[in-house]
Amino acid sequence: MTPPARLDLSVPAGNGLRRGFTTGSAATAALKAALLCLRGRTARVVDITLPGGELLAVEVRAARLTDAGAYAEVVKDGGDDPDATHGAVIWVRVTPQDSPVMSFHAGEGVGTVTAPGIRVPVGEAAINPGPRGMLRAAAHEVAGHEAFAVTVGCVNGEQIARRTFNPRLGIVGGISILGTTGVVEPMSLEAYMASVEVYVRVAVHARPAALVFTPGKLGRDFARDTLGVPPLAVVQMGNFVGAALDALQEALEEQARVDGPQVAAPPLLVAGHPGKLAKVLNGDWNTHSAHSGMAMNAVARVAARLSLPGALVRALHAANTVDACVDLLAGPDQDGPDQGGADLGRAVWAAVARDVAACLHGRAPLLPGVRVALFALDGRPLADESTSAAFPADPLFSPHSDGGTL
Repeated sequence: MTPPARLDLSVPAGNGLRRGFTTGSAATAALKAALLCLRGRTARVVDITLPGGELLAVEVRAARLTDAGAYAEVVKDGGDDPDATHGAVIWVRVTPQDSPVMSFHAGEGVGTVTAPGIRVPVGEAAINPGPRGMLRAAAHEVAGHEAFAVTVGCVNGEQIARRTFNPRLGIVGGISILGTTGVVEPMSLEAYMASVEVYVRVAVHARPAALVFTPGKLGRDFARDTLGVPPLAVVQMGNFVGAALDALQEALEEQARVDGPQVAAPPLLVAGHPGKLAKVLNGDWNTHSAHSGMAMNAVARVAARLSLPGALVRALHAANTVDACVDLLAGPDQDGPDQGGADLGRAVWAAVARDVAACLHGRAPLLPGVRVALFALDGRPLADESTSAAFPADPLFSPHSDGGTL
């Protein structure tokens, strides 16, 4: 059996920046250190298994026994990514319990969910599903089927949370424990914008049938796995939508000067979650939470323009997240105001996608067309709209028999 790959954070990412690890990875490492402490082992470094299967070594700041169990701390390292939680001390306290199911609790500095729309039920600790899975896996690795009450906290977490969207999301008392991959990919502004420019130039130079820009993993995986797009044609632009389009426009201008107007530029597909992409409708071209507002208002404005019921428009305005908007627009089986059926939801997301595509095309007018594919977080397709007929007629959401290339 092949041993799992080891992720070395000392090796820079492709853009030359240092990766970090998420609050979810920090909590997982602290949990593992605490459980090892219960077994008489003090670890200065622990290996945790990331969701992708790689091993990551994480330093342990402190670990000790308590009257009821064990306690450990890890300093969260966000790498070169601008992150409010970088350097925060994440701690975990474990207590053996009779219940066969691990329970999660918010310690001081970790928030509690008080409003729907988050992927964690109201009343529970703000520990997202990804980190919960990592915590369970680490506990099983060390302790087998023993069950524990796991309390996760953060030193000064309530103060740190004021610099995040948690108050707006209805998460009170501290930060959230987050992370889908366990790793923070470096997206610091100047350096990442420079790296995006390089990626864009390489992609244009490869002369693909179409280019794909994506904010993150959702669109990247769709381009790779469903469409079979060559890796060089996919640019993961992160939060820097405007910078990526400006770099693309400049690269296309240079290509036109060299090749002449007879060589057509490739069309652009932008694929991802509307929580990022709809922000451009607010004029936010850097979609990092520190530099942009929330996307729900843009969705609500589109719904109002389509003359959706007033109660639904107000609910969209009041939603805590775009995922809550997805639920509101999913159809009459969802809780909340009368949506009038799933057709209304499809109409709204189609209009959002068209508006986003038009905004993006306006920023890079040398493109023959821009296509926008929107997905929910669970991968469900929401919309697929284009500014032109520059793309094949095959629907993007149906994998092609030949591997799905554009």
